[in-house]
Amino acid sequence: MKASVAAQLVSLASVISTVHAGTYSRTENIVGSGFYNAFNFEAIPDPTDGRVNYVDQATAQAQNLTFASDNTFILRADFKTVISDSSPTGRNSVRIRTNNAYTTHAAVFDIAHMPQGCGTWPAVWETNEAAWPNGGEVDILEGVNDQGADQITLHTAPGCSMPASRTETGSALQLDCNTQVNGNAGCGVNAVVPTSFGPTFNNNGGGWYAIERTDTFVNVWFWPRNGNVPDDVRSGGTSVNTANWGTPTANFPNTQCNFPQFFDSHNIIINLTFCGDWAGAVYGASGCPSTCNSYVDANPAAFVDAYFQFNSINVYQ
Repeated sequence: MKASVAAQLVSLASVISTVHAGTYSRTENIVGSGFYNAFNFEAIPDPTDGRVNYVDQATAQAQNLTFASDNTFILRADFKTVISDSSPTGRNSVRIRTNNAYTTHAAVFDIAHMPQGCGTWPAVWETNEAAWPNGGEVDILEGVNDQGADQITLHTAPGCSMPASRTETGSALQLDCNTQVNGNAGCGVNAVVPTSFGPTFNNNGGGWYAIERTDTFVNVWFWPRNGNVPDDVRSGGTSVNTANWGTPTANFPNTQCNFPQFFDSHNIIINLTFCGDWAGAVYGASGCPSTCNSYVDANPAAFVDAYFQFNSINVYQ
């Protein structure tokens, strides 16, 4: 009798554990001016060598590079100033980082518009800057020069890689996550869906990106605005169940990577840079005019649409 009860309790605990792994409660609802409380502004030299000048919060607000309404937050680059070729930095833009850091969590990003234009390199990602690359990095939304679909990528210290075959709707790229391999390409997944990045994303009204990170996997999803979006994602409610979100766009399992070893607590970072190590390196092959730095310097009006518009960010733990 006791053994039978014990077995039932073990079985029940297993079910509860399985359910709990996909169910999260909202701990942060970041909307409108709440972005100013949730994030700090990083007026730092660009680690990716971009043609950019990241400004502090006071400058960003004074120049309308960030502004908020009750339900919208805008983050953008300057689109009025011609930059001198002799300038040591580049076009004014914004880089923000959450005050809070996260390990096991889910986060949903409701984005109506992302930066577009030749030379642009927008990103939404998670990392521990102080420990990088040893603390790992997860790129949720990233791309350059309006080219292709979103690229979702992990970057780590040596020793973490991904299997060639896994359950995801995207297309696997390099499998080794090591930052020292292939110019820090990381282990990436191409989202494939054209509306996941750039002008096609914007013309479709944007969409939702979401991440789920645990000790055993990282999953990232993308749903276009007019797509089959899970109800808890669309509503931005007080809880989510990732078990109902379907096959992820990118799946990174722990079969060849010990996640607690390679990933620290992460802050969320949102930034817009120009040219640099990626956008600059492939600029000539992107069908863009002139050279990257020269184009960014001389053509401010080309960056009228170089902005993020966030409806919300919801974090669940």
